[in-house]
Amino acid sequence: MKTSLLTLGVLLAGSVMADTQTNIRSAIEQRFYFQDGLYPKQHDSDLSVFIEPEFYHSWNDGADSVNFKPFFRYDSRDSERTHMDVRELMWLHVGDAWELRAGIGKVFWGQTESQHLVDVINQTDFVEAIDGEEKLGQPMVQFSWVQDWGTLSVFALPYFRERTFSGVEGRFRTPLRVDTDNPLYQSDDEQEHLDWAFRYMGYLGDTEIGLSWFDGTNREPVLLPAMQGDEAVLRPYYGQMQQVGLDMLTVVGATLYKLEAIHRKTDQDNFYALTAGLEHTKVGVFNTAYDIGWLMEYQYDERDELATSLGQNDLMVGTRLVFNDIRGTEILIAYIQDLDDSSGHSGYIEASSRINDNWKWRVDGWFFSADTPSDPAYLLRRDDYVQLSLEYYF
Repeated sequence: MKTSLLTLGVLLAGSVMADTQTNIRSAIEQRFYFQDGLYPKQHDSDLSVFIEPEFYHSWNDGADSVNFKPFFRYDSRDSERTHMDVRELMWLHVGDAWELRAGIGKVFWGQTESQHLVDVINQTDFVEAIDGEEKLGQPMVQFSWVQDWGTLSVFALPYFRERTFSGVEGRFRTPLRVDTDNPLYQSDDEQEHLDWAFRYMGYLGDTEIGLSWFDGTNREPVLLPAMQGDEAVLRPYYGQMQQVGLDMLTVVGATLYKLEAIHRKTDQDNFYALTAGLEHTKVGVFNTAYDIGWLMEYQYDERDELATSLGQNDLMVGTRLVFNDIRGTEILIAYIQDLDDSSGHSGYIEASSRINDNWKWRVDGWFFSADTPSDPAYLLRRDDYVQLSLEYYF
């Protein structure tokens, strides 16, 4: 890491004519939980702050660039949520019809709103958000070949990132503490196993198509019971997996049709899963500046109750309200119903708006309901919360 930072410093100082940009994002966040926690030591509120600077430098007439984005969070309750990470430290070279990236970065694959099945490059930073949207930086080398028929990318992933988990005082935790200091691996190479991935992205008319293949360490660990001295704990087991993925987005008038589908093979599972749905937008509703979108997605997992995700046979409906104002105000509300269990449902709200050029407020909330112990949401049934955030950009 010291060598990487030194290299970055040399690059930043190397060219007077080069383009250099610096941005810093920081925030203070307050969470309020509506119910007492399931376990001792859990709290009903949680205050945290984070800072995420970004330093960009380009040279060689823009053909080469480096982007550095570290991240640090302090949490007043959960010591496991106080952590730092390098989200990105990436060199990019752009050729005539190709691109080469090397370093630490984040790659997103996917089209649907409610969950992202095909998004397997980066590990989930689970202590950051329950929806799995926040990711850890992944060491990688990526080569992309850009042609009229689409873009073909190959990824070499030389080092594995382990998932973060809440501590004993945190919410969204398991009954037993997850022993993140003693993970288990199927591969003898453990964290140094070399993973490979390929992806094609192109267009067929108005349809965007992504085809992907991944062979490497599963980002979703299996939690195995074990003893750590006199304490019963859960040890994360990271097996090997092969996954083929398809994601599609097509536009028909004012409606977006979305699909993510996978086939995954591990030493324990061999299954299909998909998320499919649509988003229809009404522009200028009631002759106002507002746009309103209606969302519906179906979630399916062949493993049924053995699935590790919340969506095995579930339906999500939601609405997105875009104010189209100078402050960029948006509100998203969604409800997810388990079609096999009337007691199993969840929902969330996301709202944000700029206060001025530097300040932005955000409100996020989740609620969970499940009466069946086999439902993954059963462990979250008392973790309903609302989070108020004040973000500063400079």
